[in-house]
Amino acid sequence: MEVNQALVNRLALLGRLEFTDAEKEEIRSDLERMISFVDKLNELDTEGLEPVLHMSAEVNKLRKDIVGGSVSSEEALLNAPGKLNQFFTVPKVIKK
Repeated sequence: MEVNQALVNRLALLGRLEFTDAEKEEIRSDLERMISFVDKLNELDTEGLEPVLHMSAEVNKLRKDIVGGSVSSEEALLNAPGKLNQFFTVPKVIKK
């Protein structure tokens, strides 16, 4: 695949991006390197290999969702550094 200025301009237009001429040249060079890397991968013999969906053979180990004991509101608020009625209070972090 040929990476030329027309392709870079088209990609910039599709992405609604603006580049200087120097940036366009750098992008063109980067695209050429990426395409040559993918072409290099195409040289590998993958005949008889199964497609891989995940890089690891590990499988998620799920546990049963068992309802357990819980803490009452009053017990939870006992160790709270700040409280107001039945609510936790925290320092204000958004300034207007």
